[in-house]
Amino acid sequence: MHEDLDKAIEVLQSGGIILYPTDTIWGLGCDATNAKAVSKLYKIKFRQESKSLIILAGNVDMIKQYVQKVPEIAIEMIHTYKGSLTIIYKNARNLPKNLIPDDGTIAIRIPSNTFCRELLNKFGKPITSTSANYSGEPSPIAFSKISKEIKEAVDYICTSDQDVFISSKPSAIIKVQDDGQIHILRS
Repeated sequence: MHEDLDKAIEVLQSGGIILYPTDTIWGLGCDATNAKAVSKLYKIKFRQESKSLIILAGNVDMIKQYVQKVPEIAIEMIHTYKGSLTIIYKNARNLPKNLIPDDGTIAIRIPSNTFCRELLNKFGKPITSTSANYSGEPSPIAFSKISKEIKEAVDYICTSDQDVFISSKPSAIIKVQDDGQIHILRS
């Protein structure tokens, strides 16, 4: 796994796109702080840049670097929620304009997948997470379901967890207001 992590990090640092396992899908990822890499990712997916992407963070401290305020209720939910949880935060910062929607929010999840968490923590920055398919097609939950075209379009394919069937349940999505109010967008 260490060689796989090192190669993935090398590709991310050079602005490349990786195909990697998360806790919910096989995903396409890049350095979420690199505008050129984000643009390249949108092109691979044939996705409009107006459709926002989720980013993955390795821990709460990493999230705090990319949003102005992490409400206390959000931290509590991260530590207690059973399952995958994506939280939409207001006032994204330190991220490229092509990753932040017009309303200034950003969706962030701390994944439970061991490889993915180690990758994020070793890389030290968030990584984009979007399903390894063309926009509008079904999300692949097994490596074997990813199209040849997507595999050929990326700069590196992670070898870890290729034989693991990933849960088909997408993450819950909530939006937390500064006053602590929670809006459930997907449960």
